[in-house]
Amino acid sequence: MTDKVETLSLEEQQKLLEKYDPEAGTRKLGGVIGWIVFIGLLAFSLFHLYTGVFGMLTAQLQRTIHLGFALGLIFLLFPARKKDRGKKHKIAWYDFILAIIGVAVCAYWPLNIDELVMRAGRLTELDFYVGLLAILLVLEATRRAVGLPITIIAVAFIVYAMLGPYMPGFMAHRGLSLERLVQTMFFTTEGILGTPLGVSATFIFLFLLFGSFLVKTGVGQYFNDLAVSIAGKSTGGPAKVAIFSSALQGTISGSSVANVVTSGSFTIPMMKKLGYKKEFAGAVEATASTGGQIMPPIMGAAAFLMVEFIGGGITYWDIAKAAAIPALLYFAGVWMMTHFEAKRLGLRGLRNDEMPNRKEVFKKIYLLLPILAVIILLMSGMSVIRAALWSIVITILVSMIRKDTRISFKDAIDALVDGARTALGVAAATACAGIIVGVVVKTGLGLKMANGLLEFSGGLLLPTLMLTMVAAIILGMGSPTTANYVITSTIAAPAIILLGVPDLSAHLFVFYFGIVADITPPVALAAFAAAGVSGGDPIKTGISASKLAIGAFIIPYMFVLSPQLLMIDTTWYELIWVVFTALGGMMAIGAGVIGYWLRKLAWYERILGIVGGLLLIYPEGISDTVGLVLFILLVGMQIIFKKEAGQKVHQA
Repeated sequence: MTDKVETLSLEEQQKLLEKYDPEAGTRKLGGVIGWIVFIGLLAFSLFHLYTGVFGMLTAQLQRTIHLGFALGLIFLLFPARKKDRGKKHKIAWYDFILAIIGVAVCAYWPLNIDELVMRAGRLTELDFYVGLLAILLVLEATRRAVGLPITIIAVAFIVYAMLGPYMPGFMAHRGLSLERLVQTMFFTTEGILGTPLGVSATFIFLFLLFGSFLVKTGVGQYFNDLAVSIAGKSTGGPAKVAIFSSALQGTISGSSVANVVTSGSFTIPMMKKLGYKKEFAGAVEATASTGGQIMPPIMGAAAFLMVEFIGGGITYWDIAKAAAIPALLYFAGVWMMTHFEAKRLGLRGLRNDEMPNRKEVFKKIYLLLPILAVIILLMSGMSVIRAALWSIVITILVSMIRKDTRISFKDAIDALVDGARTALGVAAATACAGIIVGVVVKTGLGLKMANGLLEFSGGLLLPTLMLTMVAAIILGMGSPTTANYVITSTIAAPAIILLGVPDLSAHLFVFYFGIVADITPPVALAAFAAAGVSGGDPIKTGISASKLAIGAFIIPYMFVLSPQLLMIDTTWYELIWVVFTALGGMMAIGAGVIGYWLRKLAWYERILGIVGGLLLIYPEGISDTVGLVLFILLVGMQIIFKKEAGQKVHQA
């Protein structure tokens, strides 16, 4: 290959991750302490593999042991100050104490479980202080490993719980005493030890291990190579490579920022080289990487939480299946818009000498088998835990096919350690989210907020959806995928459900907008990380990303108004028609937003495209018919005016 593209080094990638992703900002430890942390991380993974194979412990034991590992390791790995992240920084004396107390507080449950169960919530003085310490430690661990936004939200909820009688209007409640708050938060399964942490301690951890083993096969680089082989030579090829590889990367990563840095360090320089502006190149990567969180089968681990939160017999496969068409439309929209932008700018694809050896790339297609296996196992009705365990085994077996992808014993140990390290932020975030859920349950805040939103919107669906969208975006800013779903589903989703919207539609609605917060200014962590790679302006990158992700702002409204997009109560014939019209709609909207299709669009053609596209996406007979007429009209205008322009050029 000639004109080699300068990509970010691993060291530069790590610096970007540490800047924009709190979960990446760990100390670099060596010596005896380094070995202690290494053994702790390994034991963390082995504990979950053991309980996955031989059966989970009771809820309190599984969750407190999981939390104990997380707290102890977080205080050793994550420094208190942001400026010390990523450095060879000695562990402060108080961090050793916090780590020991964190383990001891969580060990209190396994050591005293019989007494605690018998007392049934009646706290002794020692119980009270242990529970109070647990709350404070979870908040500090979350601040270090996840960031300030979710920590501030959790503290605000605690204050709200205690000052209930002084709250205005419908927000008022009886209030919780400090003792009752502590009892709820640490001595029931409604607070810190609630459903979010329970999902982290079972399903999520094992899937993080699966992702870690996949990485050891070199699948991340393979995604890039496969994407280049398939899309590299097409118009604006590098942008499409970014979309393709990031969609695949999202199946093994639970972080938009991590997706941006790993995929973007390869794709963004390639886009810039071929003529894309810095901000647009960064926006493409940020939009695609954020979309990885809504891409089945894993969906940033939030799908596991959704199973527990929705209940009612819904399965993991029901959620993954329902999310498939919206994810397809999202990526189709981004793909089409980058294509139109490339056509508008006259950008080429990659030359033959810039392409990888396709024969060699397709020889490694077997690396995708573990991901296919996950889908098949879940479709077959296998439990999520068993599917995760078998997927790890299949990944190891598949890696043995070729020497250069083979997972050695050392690689397997490293995968266990890396998976546990990745799980620390998730454990902290879900424990902290449990505080929020506990307050919502005890104060009835979810219903109060829902009634407040309905009163403010006049009980009308569209205004309620708009208010819920704003709430979900604000609550999702700066929070990891799992935490922002927990927050938005407990605070924002009930308002939509009260209007008769199916639970699954409502939960996916808030989930989408919680994810979109990653590319919505002013926070837009994924867009800021992409700007760090591209060298572009972060705010401009965020604005461009929001424009590219227009589908994510439209599609949730569509599947709430018509659940056919989620494959709910629909036939195969209806499904094919819905997908066909929706894809046509995304094409028209993309052309309207970019201002180019077969040629540059006039302002009225752009409006025609956007309106026609919206009508096509909405799956209803009259709207589809009108949208199709507008679509055909726009295509006809494009063809006629393009021919006329060509004839004038020829005559001249």
